Amino acid sequence: MPAADVLADPGSLRAGLAGTGYLADDGLSTVAWLAHSLQRPLLLEGEPGTGKTALAEALAELLEVPLVRLQCYEGIEASQALYDWDFPRQILHLRAVETAAAAVPGAFPAVTGQDLEADLFDERFLLARPVLRALREAPCVLLVDEVDRADDEFEAFLLEVLSTWTVTIPELGTVRAQTPPYVVLTSNRTRELHDALKRRCLYHWIQHPGLERELAIVRTRLPQVDEALAGQLVALVQQLRTDEDLVKPPGVAETLDWARALHALGASRLDPETAARTLGAAVKYREDAERVRMALERTLTR
Repeated sequence: MPAADVLADPGSLRAGLAGTGYLADDGLSTVAWLAHSLQRPLLLEGEPGTGKTALAEALAELLEVPLVRLQCYEGIEASQALYDWDFPRQILHLRAVETAAAAVPGAFPAVTGQDLEADLFDERFLLARPVLRALREAPCVLLVDEVDRADDEFEAFLLEVLSTWTVTIPELGTVRAQTPPYVVLTSNRTRELHDALKRRCLYHWIQHPGLERELAIVRTRLPQVDEALAGQLVALVQQLRTDEDLVKPPGVAETLDWARALHALGASRLDPETAARTLGAAVKYREDAERVRMALERTLTR
């Protein structure tokens, strides 16, 4: 389906996303459509595993454009997101020029320091990082993943780029996106983002899906999994999120991983022993594992 058709309205976008295997609710599909129509970045917050990153991947697949991913982490600097120079290649080039000039004296015209510097900072030595790539390759989807892991200075840098869609490289000039990229920022809310960045974006909190929608996600993404097993598993995960005081409740990503693990073992129904043996697909803390094992005994042995 052409991009213009899938972006005709929120309903069309929702249907298009469903075709990629991503089942968005009305609220998410509406804000995603508005982000494109208004050319505003989309900031998604929510618990890990609720489908924030997967939305950007689905959008890139649906729109048939490149997905450019910037993974944020503590201590990331603007140069690691923007561009850098290939210093080893620059040094090799410099040595090659010096060697050639020394081998045949007078065979090459005199090279001034200014000429040599301009040659060293040529386009061929530029290493484009994700933000610069997104501006150059637009239309594309730029995923700024886990932006809450970066620091305040990096947030300020992002805010400037997202406000102007331009980047200045002193040695080469200004790069401006002809078409602003579709920007999706994700946050697990390990810290609060600054109001200035939030104001620049359209915001949406992604919640864990209800039972029916999560079951539909499992059936859509993993049609090979037995329907009875999928129903039991989703009901169990829903109960774990609401009834058990877990450090890290399983997200949709963990539900899918657990379903894959059970299917790989040939399970057609969920029993306490098989569920306990595959628990590592969904639970990542020892304390949670103990609570879930007790819940399995209560739930699956009735």
